[in-house]
Amino acid sequence: MSGRTERMEQSEVITVMQDAITTILTVAGPMLIVAMVVGLIVSVFQATTQINEQTLAFVPKIVAILLTLLLTAGFVLTNLTEFTERMYGYVGTMIK
Repeated sequence: MSGRTERMEQSEVITVMQDAITTILTVAGPMLIVAMVVGLIVSVFQATTQINEQTLAFVPKIVAILLTLLLTAGFVLTNLTEFTERMYGYVGTMIK
């Protein structure tokens, strides 16, 4: 080590954080939306039938999330791979 410390500029940190947040929302978004829609449907069903079974709320959500993950696995993997490559690119530009 040469004793010299490199610091990231504020703009670089903001760029990395924006990229990370965008990737998180893009990857998790479809599963969260499906979970919310299924939860709403199950809640309406429970309210109209007056069935208050706790497992009825969780099982359909879990199944829907797993099916969504299976359907969007390629999309998720592509986005995460591209994000990882961008992060390695950021590291490469920061180490001069």
